[in-house]
Amino acid sequence: MFHHPDLPIADLPWMRASGSGFASLGEAFATPTNPTPLPAAHWVGCNEALRNELALPDDLWQQQEALELFTGNRLVANQPTYASVYSGHQFGQWAGQLGDGRALNLGSVQTPSGLQELQLKGAGPTPYSRRGDGRAVLRSSIREFLASEAMHGLGIPTTRALCVTGSPAHVRREEVETAAVVTRVAPSFVRFGHFEHFASNGQIEELRALADHLVTAHFPALQDKQGAERYVALLHEVTQRTAVLMAQWQAVGFCHGVMNTDNMSILGLTLDYGPFQYLDGFDANHICNHSDHQGRYAYARQPQIAYWNLFCLGQALMPLIDEQAPALAALESYKQAFPEAMDQRMRNKLGLSGAHEGDRALVEDLLQALQQDRVDYTVFWRRLSIAVLESAHNTHAFEPVRDIFLHREVFDAWCARYLERLGAANRQATGDAMLRTNPKYILRNHLGELAIRQAKAGNFAMVQDLLQVLHAPFDEHPTYEAWAGLAPEWASSIEISCSS
Repeated sequence: MFHHPDLPIADLPWMRASGSGFASLGEAFATPTNPTPLPAAHWVGCNEALRNELALPDDLWQQQEALELFTGNRLVANQPTYASVYSGHQFGQWAGQLGDGRALNLGSVQTPSGLQELQLKGAGPTPYSRRGDGRAVLRSSIREFLASEAMHGLGIPTTRALCVTGSPAHVRREEVETAAVVTRVAPSFVRFGHFEHFASNGQIEELRALADHLVTAHFPALQDKQGAERYVALLHEVTQRTAVLMAQWQAVGFCHGVMNTDNMSILGLTLDYGPFQYLDGFDANHICNHSDHQGRYAYARQPQIAYWNLFCLGQALMPLIDEQAPALAALESYKQAFPEAMDQRMRNKLGLSGAHEGDRALVEDLLQALQQDRVDYTVFWRRLSIAVLESAHNTHAFEPVRDIFLHREVFDAWCARYLERLGAANRQATGDAMLRTNPKYILRNHLGELAIRQAKAGNFAMVQDLLQVLHAPFDEHPTYEAWAGLAPEWASSIEISCSS
């Protein structure tokens, strides 16, 4: 059912790897699975910047073999594709065995930044598809392609996206759509759920092999540690990375939408872009996933959910750690790491140097003011940055910021406190630093929707244009100034769900 031995073989030297990636652990981890071909493949989006970073051929986008490879219509000599098995908690409930239901790893490539795994999302059914078709649609594929690179442009750890290919083949979701495949790139796609799988099935040696592989491949500073100490250190490192990632999400106003344990990266990367959203009007209780009826993954709850997920990972590692106390200590470090990381990011956004006792209250009062008036989160921070920059020579510099509040007296009172805290700082230098911290461009839902509508009509220009702007979100792009404006009223009617 899952194998197509008649798929043509491509001899692509750049796809030959050392064999030391995840697949080297064996078939308990990586199940050989061939992709299912799609007809009439075509390019939808090509990430030239990432192609260059990976040192892939200059003419990659002109190679028919590459187009067929990234669509799942061709195999690579000596590089079997595979799907991996994992389990996990979904919406707080144990879901049991899951796995790569529509993702296939092409293998690893050696790049200037080290070994990177290439993965096709949407290349057909796998042994873990659970009655699904293993496909992705054009709509969701464009969203993931752009979101991955938008996060990278913002400096937030993430999986990357090399390209999207499309096909006229039909895929049924809420309606009939066309198929697409995203080629994702990451040092590793291992999730919390991989550990949960082997622990829940009593496969302790496999659990140990997975942990040791990750230490060797991705946490070399821990290699000298032995026994339980190694696995406690691994848990601590993942906890620290996750805490920092959550602070980065919250600071930029990013909502993931489906923070199940099988969507949490062991490397602290943003993983699996489904019903994600960047906040328009600020609402701490915003739920971006139309399927999340209980609001479990609302924006303000993300840091606590990450902490809960880390406890699931800690429980999975207990067969290797034995004693509860050191595992708890590793997990409890989140309680210090997250607020420290969050405080630092908010001080950076405000252009504040050093740490003062009243800084957290200043931030909390600001967020309450933004919440009260549903002020556009990105526009506010960008205007504030410009106001600080211009305030040294313009006494009305803060008027454009004040104008986006309904309760202007609330902003006035807060701004007076803020300027007192800012003190005699070099406003030019501070404003410049804030402009490099607070992006002008984010992947707003309506921008993605407009790109998708054009793509469905066969025009992929906006996909490529958005990609270029999102790679440099702190810069000025005069041609695309409208993309930095407030979201239109119709944007609030866009519904995104787990099928997105």
